[in-house]
Amino acid sequence: MLTLTFLLSGTLLAATPLLIAALGELVVEKSGILNLSIEGMMAFGAVIGFIVVTKTDGYWLAIAVGGLAGSALSVVFGAVVLVTLGNQVATGIAVGILGLGLSALIGQPFESSTVAPMAKVAIPVLSQLPIVGRGLFNHPAIVYLAPVLAFAIWFMLMKTKVGLIIRAVGESPESAHAIGYNVNAVRFAAILFGGFLAGVAGAFISIASTTLWANGLIAGRGWIVVALVVFATWRSGRIVIGAYLFGAATIGELLVQSFGIAIPSQLLTSIPFIATIVAIVLLSMDGRSIRLNAPVSLGRVYQVTQ
Repeated sequence: MLTLTFLLSGTLLAATPLLIAALGELVVEKSGILNLSIEGMMAFGAVIGFIVVTKTDGYWLAIAVGGLAGSALSVVFGAVVLVTLGNQVATGIAVGILGLGLSALIGQPFESSTVAPMAKVAIPVLSQLPIVGRGLFNHPAIVYLAPVLAFAIWFMLMKTKVGLIIRAVGESPESAHAIGYNVNAVRFAAILFGGFLAGVAGAFISIASTTLWANGLIAGRGWIVVALVVFATWRSGRIVIGAYLFGAATIGELLVQSFGIAIPSQLLTSIPFIATIVAIVLLSMDGRSIRLNAPVSLGRVYQVTQ
């Protein structure tokens, strides 16, 4: 019973930052931009959020400022790929490395420091249920807000004019420009939004999940986020499912150790990445699904013509 409670609770905590960051990346990619700097944005948001909590004890303030930190890095990415027409893959990797370097530099005085975890919100009645109560219904409020955010983004993309414009820009920027939309403005707004959610996800990890700062804290989650969007074939509903599946895989190491199974720790640590590779391989077998859902102009440089 305790193991099941731990599994449910750990899965939600591990999946929440993946879900939040992946939803931001979904919006960015729907606009036709491939952002590979999520790892650095999450790390930068994590260290800034941790510092804010250390100095102010304001957890929601830390979440917001962490998001703004992610957006600040996204400005650099957006300026290079939209203004100077830099290669999106190379720019994303470079900005990601920049974010990791800045987070290590800024966070050095706080290395290995800890903070009290973000306050939990117990759902009345449900949190008292045996086994699943503490596992599912006794978490920080942002854990419950993440699925709500997924629904809101699905609704925005599929049911509103704003979503239609974003998808139009991602499918055919030339056509969107021809009917009067500012392609670069739409894409820049999407990049800022994606960076904000990446920063929020990073801040959540440092102040609500692990509750400490250490260099390398993000540990590849940003790359899992990018793979998750592809795994979900650019659909928000599948991102939710995939995030919780990857969340469960992420805590596999602790779960296996709790049973006393003798498996090398290096192999256990690699479980989420093995799961990512397997998921991508299986998805690649269904090329039709990718062709139907992938934004047509994803990763393609677009130069505004008069």
